[in-house]
Amino acid sequence: MFKFILITALIAYVAAAGEEAHAETKNLDVNVEADGFKYDFETSNHIQASAQGDAHGNADGHFEWISPEGVHVKVSYVADEQGYHPASDLLPTPPPVPAHVLKALEYIKSHPGKEN
Repeated sequence: MFKFILITALIAYVAAAGEEAHAETKNLDVNVEADGFKYDFETSNHIQASAQGDAHGNADGHFEWISPEGVHVKVSYVADEQGYHPASDLLPTPPPVPAHVLKALEYIKSHPGKEN
């Protein structure tokens, strides 16, 4: 019985892997110099990445893929002395600040407290 379960699990695993297991690199271009780097990468299952950077640690680029739901996901980014700054239509954004909070902040700004 154990062998039957093991073989069934193995067949299910292989069947679930699908085309992702057989993805091939279509393009890989890497250039590293003393003053920076640049690379481009693409696979047969529509994964792409591209980036460039300088000797100061600054970099910008993007990566993209097709999700299992068929949605094209693309993330662009900049990384510099201020940190990592991704941008994408699919990244969550904070909700707007409520009007009563903005009003309270404006009141506090226009009525400074006493200095100690």
